[in-house]
Amino acid sequence: MSYQLYEIDLSFPYEALRVFIPVTGTLLSFIIFWFSWQSPKLKSRLIEQNGHDMGWAKLVIHTKILGGLSMGLLPAVAYFIAFPETRLQDFGWTLPPATRAATFLWIFALSALMIFLVQFNAKKPESLEHYPQIRATRWTPGMIRGSLLGWTIYLLGYEALFRGVLLFPLVDAIGLWPAIAVNIGLYSGTHIPKGLKETIGAIPLCIVLCLLSVLTGNIWIAVAVHVSMAWTNVLVSLKHHPEMKIVKP
Repeated sequence: MSYQLYEIDLSFPYEALRVFIPVTGTLLSFIIFWFSWQSPKLKSRLIEQNGHDMGWAKLVIHTKILGGLSMGLLPAVAYFIAFPETRLQDFGWTLPPATRAATFLWIFALSALMIFLVQFNAKKPESLEHYPQIRATRWTPGMIRGSLLGWTIYLLGYEALFRGVLLFPLVDAIGLWPAIAVNIGLYSGTHIPKGLKETIGAIPLCIVLCLLSVLTGNIWIAVAVHVSMAWTNVLVSLKHHPEMKIVKP
C-alpha cells in the first residue's frame, strides 16, 4: 500500500503578512484580555484584598485597560515592524480633512440612534444578567467614573484593532467584502460568551461600522458609537438593576 500526499506550496510570501499579522494579532490580543478577565485566581485575589464590591471594580477596570492596550498596540506594533513604511492613516487612525464633516455627522446621528436603542435593551432582565460588568451591590461615584474610563480605553484599543489594523490592510490585500467577512467572523465571535442575541446583533453593526470606516478613511465613527453604547449600557443598567445602588464614598 502506498501513501500519497497532495503537493502544496508552503512558501510564505512577504505580502501574506498583511493578512497574517492582523488576523493572528486580533486573536492573540483578545486571548490576553479574555483569559485575564476570566482568571479565577485574579478575581479571588482582588476580592479578598479589596472586598467584594471594590474587588469587582478593580477586576473589570484593570482588565479593560489591559485589553485596550493589548488590542490597540500589539498587532499594530507587529505590523509596523514588518512594514515600517506604514503610516497612522493606513490604519484609519487619523481624521482626513476631506471626510471630517461627514465623520462628525455620522458620529452624531448613529450615536444618537444607538443610545436610543440601548437604553431600552439595557433595562431587560437578560441584559441585567451581564451588565453592568462590575457586579458590585454598592457603587461609589469613583467606581462609576472608573467603569466609564475602563470602557473608553478598552473600546479605543478594540476599534483601533477591529476597524483599524484588521480592516484597512486587509481591504488593500484581499478586497473590501472579504476583509469585512473576516471582520464579521472575529468581531461577532468575541460576543459569543454574551449570548445569541448580542452575537447575531454584532453582525449588522460590524458591517455598518466597517463600511463607514472605509468610506470616511478613519475609525472615529466606530469609536464614538461604541463608547456611547457602552456608557449608556453601564448607566442605564446600573439605574435599573434591582440589587445595585449608588452610595456616597
